[in-house]
Amino acid sequence: MTDVTDASSSAAPAPRLKILVYSDNSSVRQQVILALGRRPHPDLPEVEYIEVATEPVVIQNMDAGHVALAILDGEAAPAGGMGIAKQLKDEIFRCPPVLVLTGRPQDAWLATWSRADAAVPHPIDPIQLAESVVGLLRPRVPAQS
Repeated sequence: MTDVTDASSSAAPAPRLKILVYSDNSSVRQQVILALGRRPHPDLPEVEYIEVATEPVVIQNMDAGHVALAILDGEAAPAGGMGIAKQLKDEIFRCPPVLVLTGRPQDAWLATWSRADAAVPHPIDPIQLAESVVGLLRPRVPAQS
């Protein structure tokens, strides 16, 4: 019997991008995950989601340094995503990009105050969310040759 090994099967699996999704509301987290899917764009590797419901766990994951992007719900309680975004940007050296989900389009100025890299309003538009996420992740992914 001959053992034939496909070259692609012996290659190491492509690293996944880790996206942290924070909201105290599990349905908001699921909306984000469903809107983006496993691969928001063909140019990007698959993503792995880290669902988080509390501020301390957001800080813990971001401090660990393995998150490529944080998506924070600005309407979460008791700790809103905008306040957390400002804290992350102030305290983490080379903080990964942060996208804030705002309560309405008019709240984009608050996301600017929080130093978020992007803002997408509720209700979540999957196309707008994906475009924003791809725009934030693409510069973080090495070019494929």
